[in-house]
Amino acid sequence: RVRSFVYVKERCSNKHLWSRSGAVCSVNGSILMGSFVLAVGLWLRFDPETVSLLNGDKAPDTFFIGVYILIGAGILVMLVGFFGCCGAVRESQCLLGSFFACLLIIFCAELAAGVFGFLNKDKIIKDVQTYYTTNYNENNNGTLIISYQKVLNCCGTTEYPCPDPPKDTKDCETGIEEFFNTKLYIIGYVGIGIAGVMIIGMIFSMVLCCAIRNSREVI
Repeated sequence: RVRSFVYVKERCSNKHLWSRSGAVCSVNGSILMGSFVLAVGLWLRFDPETVSLLNGDKAPDTFFIGVYILIGAGILVMLVGFFGCCGAVRESQCLLGSFFACLLIIFCAELAAGVFGFLNKDKIIKDVQTYYTTNYNENNNGTLIISYQKVLNCCGTTEYPCPDPPKDTKDCETGIEEFFNTKLYIIGYVGIGIAGVMIIGMIFSMVLCCAIRNSREVI
């Protein structure tokens, strides 16, 4: 009986140790992922090329709204990861439970934002194209138009193409679509990555919570 009790206690202790290690690693991964997401968000927000294209007074802000959501998600994941790390080290069921709940809320909000962004991806690109064509029709030699042509290596529009465009030069509406599709895909891939890390963090936090509860029951 004593041996059986010792065996059960050792087994629970080993399981507890592995759960704690996994939780600490996943929480640290959440903090690192949050830092990475924040860095990508800041890069997209202050990228000189993007800023030069959306720097006008009447420029559409739908793209930057998605970037701000990404920056906010990165900051929140870093803060939540810090509290989760404290919970894993101190083996606090309350902190781990709060960590799980916060990650779940952020995950649901990110999922909703991702669905919204996917459904409105074409609208974001269309808004920028409309912004460009409006300015092009008003003044096709303005500073903004020159910035678009320089950054995107493009000229004119679909309706009014350049008479003698250089080789490998496309119309700017096509250039805008290609440019912002690339940026939006970056946001999507980063969002998928952080969602995966959050799922792992939620799993390990619950496993550690159960291990802590079981070890206390055995003791």
